[in-house]
Amino acid sequence: MILTVKRITPVQLFEKIQNQGKVILLDVRAEEKYKNDHIKDNNIENINIVKTKIFDQEDKTYLGSLPSDQEIIVTCTTGNSAAKCAAILAEKEYDVTVLEGGNTAWKKFLEEK
Repeated sequence: MILTVKRITPVQLFEKIQNQGKVILLDVRAEEKYKNDHIKDNNIENINIVKTKIFDQEDKTYLGSLPSDQEIIVTCTTGNSAAKCAAILAEKEYDVTVLEGGNTAWKKFLEEK
């Protein structure tokens, strides 16, 4: 079964953060990249799970750290890895949405805002 994963633009994410309250953001980049720079806001609950853990069908240890009853916005540097991870999580019946363009697009949006 092929699932279509929802997508959100940086503008839509910004509006969601401002209007909805808490947003769960899953960053699938390596821990070092995440520690150096990630999307921050008082209304964001950040989770960092490296994409290789999600790709590994045998390792399910990370699943306990993801809420199954809330939307999870998935991001990476450009959005490609996030889309792959979101597809895997969607198959596990998580409510996932990919940030289009990833952190790169988010930074560009903030610079232009």
